[in-house]
Amino acid sequence: MPQLSLHTPIGDLTVSEERGAVVAVDWGWGRDQTPTPLLLRSRALLDAYFDGEAVAFDLPLAPVGTPYQQRVWAALRDIPHGATRSYAAIAALAGGSARSVGMANGANPIPILIPCHRVVAAHGLGGYSGGDGPATKRALLALEARVPPLFGTVPPASRAAPST
Repeated sequence: MPQLSLHTPIGDLTVSEERGAVVAVDWGWGRDQTPTPLLLRSRALLDAYFDGEAVAFDLPLAPVGTPYQQRVWAALRDIPHGATRSYAAIAALAGGSARSVGMANGANPIPILIPCHRVVAAHGLGGYSGGDGPATKRALLALEARVPPLFGTVPPASRAAPST
């Protein structure tokens, strides 16, 4: 199975392809690197995403899952960049319950491209099984919201010389 890895702010990611479609995004660096046209395009889109661009991941995806998981993952792909939906809202679209949506999210083999990080609890962040868990989910949501880092450079207007 062809794979291609990339460095990201949330850790190394490896994208896998099978029969002309992306089938997985895994944390870590893959052993074999096969730069197919689809994987090169996937990496370029992910690089743009992590550079803060609102990217439409219009890639052929073929996640393996149950019919219910497929319905949930299809609903997730309709959540716009920078937006969130509750587990209950996704359940209203795909069927099931908020808990079953959470289980389907946890089984998502193509995180980020199928944006399970955009699903939040009614009264909080909710869980996340990828990367460093909820910290990774917060980082992805902050990236999409274009929230500046908590500690960073001082804006130029704030660096004016002190008055005497």
